[in-house]
Amino acid sequence: MVSSQAIEALMTALSTGHFIQRGTEQYDQLNSSYLSGLESDLQPAYIFQPLTKEEVVTFVKVFKQFIDKDKFAIRGAGCQPDPGCANIQDGITVDLGLLTGVDIKEGLVRIGSGEHWGTVYDKLDAQGLGVCGSRSAKGGIGGLALEGGLSFFSSREGFICDNVLNYEVVLASGEIVNANVHENADLWTALRGGGNNLGIVTRFDLKTFKQGQMWGGTVFYFAPSFPSQIEALVNELHNPNASKETHLMISIGFSAMLGTEPMCLNQPYYLQAVENPPVLDPFTKIQPQIDALNTMRLQTLSEAANEQAQSSQTRVRCAYMNITVKADFATLQAGSNIYTAGLDPIKTVENGMFSLTLQPYPVSLLEKSGLSGGNSLGLDVADGPLVSVLLLSYWKNKSDDDAVLGFMNTALEKIKQDAALRNQLIPYVYMNYAFSNQDPIDSYGQKNKKKLQRASKKYDPDGVFQKGCPGGFKLFL
Repeated sequence: MVSSQAIEALMTALSTGHFIQRGTEQYDQLNSSYLSGLESDLQPAYIFQPLTKEEVVTFVKVFKQFIDKDKFAIRGAGCQPDPGCANIQDGITVDLGLLTGVDIKEGLVRIGSGEHWGTVYDKLDAQGLGVCGSRSAKGGIGGLALEGGLSFFSSREGFICDNVLNYEVVLASGEIVNANVHENADLWTALRGGGNNLGIVTRFDLKTFKQGQMWGGTVFYFAPSFPSQIEALVNELHNPNASKETHLMISIGFSAMLGTEPMCLNQPYYLQAVENPPVLDPFTKIQPQIDALNTMRLQTLSEAANEQAQSSQTRVRCAYMNITVKADFATLQAGSNIYTAGLDPIKTVENGMFSLTLQPYPVSLLEKSGLSGGNSLGLDVADGPLVSVLLLSYWKNKSDDDAVLGFMNTALEKIKQDAALRNQLIPYVYMNYAFSNQDPIDSYGQKNKKKLQRASKKYDPDGVFQKGCPGGFKLFL
């Protein structure tokens, strides 16, 4: 339990601070509002909600005196399911949810770290603008903008972190600094993939662009067609004239709501206001499909993100795991076969929904990262095109944790080993989809890991965000 000395010091320094103690109704509401129950299982002694960046400064200055014993976590929207990445048992969770605000300027939008992307999109839509952000309106800013982040626009604009022009960040010293191409440029690059290791970001400034309606939605179809979808995805990624105006995501999995056999889902988008663009035909005109569940249409960015949010579950048990492979048909098909072959033992899990989802990192995305000032992720254009292999699971009961997580670990390890034998495995692990037994920082490569470690030693010489904030993925393990 967090020490009485630490709590007393914080409450003295933050006499008007918003501290919520365990055992209160507000505490229960906040702590149960994570995407995954694996995070809500953790019970901090207090939740602290700063109202201003100055309160964040005070918290850091006071609490760092106690980090040898007492620990804290940093929460934005709480959408990453990795246990402990944004919550902590018996410590203090700093919940940034009240640090809101969306300020649109020429060529950029300034976003408070407590915002959700839905609010951002609503305001940008009204001005005919877009931004590289979450595909779900419920998503928060920080996890995606600090760990990589995939967007509807990533084929054209790169990772979400590549679009951050400036981070306003509270350092371990309590100093508030800006990190951008002109100020603290090494910190700027490090934060693009560095997670919660370097400070508490209180505002994100992201590049905007003109954006009208897009064509997109969901297509449900049957497992025998999935190999043709993998082939179509690989062909498009290897097309030297591949469009940068597409977003492609294909999945195979199981939900009892859809029957007793595996089902498939495509989520394709064309980023311009063109109905039925031919480039999407391979992903939208599969037959047979469930016509009643086809939602392809023209829609705004806000509408697209709201549709994605409505299809996701909340306040359930949830876990992600991932690896990265080259865009190779045989490798991806083998991965699909391995995954579906292991589904039977968990089909009886209550409210279970399980999927293997393939999301491309096209060459255009990898090129954009370099052109945007670089990041910490360690991906090389020469390795592309690549595909993220994501295992995603939702379920109801804690008693099923071992079965579900065991299935995911076993399937992912088999897929990884198979890809390695084919010489198609890439070391990169996408942090937003990583689970606690994975090491995305190490997957960036030693050169990038050492850069991050140097940035940590420079901007956090006492290791406040290494020792005091143990959750997430650390730099010196």
